[in-house]
Amino acid sequence: MTIAIASDHGGYELKQQIIKFLEENKVSYADLGTYSTESVDYPDIAIPCAEAVARGEYEKGIIICGTGIGVCIAANKVKGIRAALCHDTFSARMSRMHNNANILTMGGRVIGPGLATAIVKEWLAADFEGARHERRLNKISEYENSV
Repeated sequence: MTIAIASDHGGYELKQQIIKFLEENKVSYADLGTYSTESVDYPDIAIPCAEAVARGEYEKGIIICGTGIGVCIAANKVKGIRAALCHDTFSARMSRMHNNANILTMGGRVIGPGLATAIVKEWLAADFEGARHERRLNKISEYENSV
């Protein structure tokens, strides 16, 4: 599994911490930018990352901005993406188990590296349960395909 990871300037420092965690745990990743704290527009980072996940180039993605909100909104505009903003481990686990989230978003100005690392660990470890949740996701996909 290779993870796409990206951030805007507000999430850059937390992204670096998450990359360190991924490397320590031998999780393959691709850093899709940004590469500094210079100001960038979050859609310019979130949308290409989400598109790469939607195309199947990466199984999952992690996108970080200042709050996690902007990148979550932008990523969810991409067909086939189920981005979840998580700032606690329970939400992270449930986003995978019940919603089959393929992108995790977080806020670099909201949570610290310890909690963020715990969230990523939980999110990567959780599997989609399927069953009744599959039926619900199919309804979302049907709508998405109709518009």
